[in-house]
Amino acid sequence: MKDHVETKFEGLRALFINCTLTPSPGHSHTQLLVGASSELMEKQGGETDLIRIVDHDVATGTWPDMREHGADTDEWPDLQKRVMDADILVLAGPIWLGDNSSQMKLAIVRLYACSSILNDDGQYAYYGRSGGCLITGNEDGIKHCASNVLYSLQHLGYSIPPQADAGWIGEAGPGASYGDDGLGLDNDFTNRNTSFMTWNLMHLAKLLKDAGGFPVGGNQRSEWDAGCHSGYENPEYR
Repeated sequence: MKDHVETKFEGLRALFINCTLTPSPGHSHTQLLVGASSELMEKQGGETDLIRIVDHDVATGTWPDMREHGADTDEWPDLQKRVMDADILVLAGPIWLGDNSSQMKLAIVRLYACSSILNDDGQYAYYGRSGGCLITGNEDGIKHCASNVLYSLQHLGYSIPPQADAGWIGEAGPGASYGDDGLGLDNDFTNRNTSFMTWNLMHLAKLLKDAGGFPVGGNQRSEWDAGCHSGYENPEYR
């Protein structure tokens, strides 16, 4: 068994995007679980930032700034700057009809709209960052929602550590939600998975940051577009 080595996480910055449908200052059950993860990060020296996306006028669309494509207003470009300032991104949200909320889908679409931007190494801009998700709700859907979010994050270029999701789910049918009268706050399964996710996100983000980003080699869009198809050189057919 490996000995526990104390790791310093000062300098790491995490952004939590809460995709609740409830605008501030309304109560968000998802925010309680976000708080559990963000407080753990802060105790380890990390910095955290929070966006409740429903509080912002974010246009629908697949361009980085939808004001350039007909929208009267679009706050996403300012939010995107906060995304790029973070080493860790956690998308959090409730389950509605067994699926992710409309605000979660909006956040993912707008993240995708900026995914073609390249970093200084010619890789997609989200390379070198770790990503995870938190899900709350009733009846069913945690694994379905988490798998959708984590697939989306890795497709965009985020690195996903082991056990990068956590959540709480209530009984079938209408009823209390996470945190109501303390419900779920002492759930060992939820607390363990939230802790493991948080630690693994920090470990992976620190590894990537200390390494100067994700390794370069065969994964540079700029090189591919220039004709350097590493491993896929065209054979000469005669």
